[in-house]
Amino acid sequence: MRSRMILIVDDELRSREGMKKILEVWAAGQYEILTASNGVAAMQILEEIPVELMITDIRMPEISGLALISQMREKSIQRQPSVILISGHAEFEYAQQAIQLSVVDYLLKPASREKLIASVEDALKAGEEQEHIVFMRKMADPLLMAIREEEAALSDPVRQAMHYVEMHIEEAISLQEVAGHVHLNGSYFSSLFKEQCQMNFSEYVARRKLQKAKELLLKTNLPIAEIASRTGYQTVKYFNKLFKEYDGMSPGQYRSKRNGMDGHIQ
Repeated sequence: MRSRMILIVDDELRSREGMKKILEVWAAGQYEILTASNGVAAMQILEEIPVELMITDIRMPEISGLALISQMREKSIQRQPSVILISGHAEFEYAQQAIQLSVVDYLLKPASREKLIASVEDALKAGEEQEHIVFMRKMADPLLMAIREEEAALSDPVRQAMHYVEMHIEEAISLQEVAGHVHLNGSYFSSLFKEQCQMNFSEYVARRKLQKAKELLLKTNLPIAEIASRTGYQTVKYFNKLFKEYDGMSPGQYRSKRNGMDGHIQ
């Protein structure tokens, strides 16, 4: 399992090492605590290693903490960490810039052990929540999201059909079966669904089943054959074919790629 990283950036050795010792005891091996004595060294670490949290002093030679954060935000690094700023000066201008740069917290030196740990815990939690949002957006089907956003404007039969799909996602679902459930003629239901959702019913079912399959691929270690079964597909061959048709890669490739990018998300 990949180590989780916290980076401390401070040009003052005593301050840097003091925070490192406090956090190493607190982390109890769950995080590796890295340090850098300046912004240049910190930027090199950020470009090479995914860091979950950066704690940086503001006033440093060469690159200030604020400039370091700005550079980091502009670069395509592996991961944008949460940030805590530390400073020996309570200056309003710094606080304003920190807000603009989406800094999680602003601590004054010397920060007590309790304040430092509380700030770190809050920052890590905020980072996990943001990562989860990004993760879900990556996984989501934009066409399904668009339909969900307009759900209130859909007719009752169409909403009932969507609910039926949710309740029977593990089964094979036919248009005639659902049309009967909502008490409509098959051809009329088909036209109504396409008119209101901008896609035909069979495509909606396929996309929703594949969305469920993606969740299972990323959140479980279930074999692909089991995932195919749990989304109503009797043969892995057809499931693989459909998955590749919609996502441009096999289920196995999707799992490997996403887990490689988002493996730190539980």
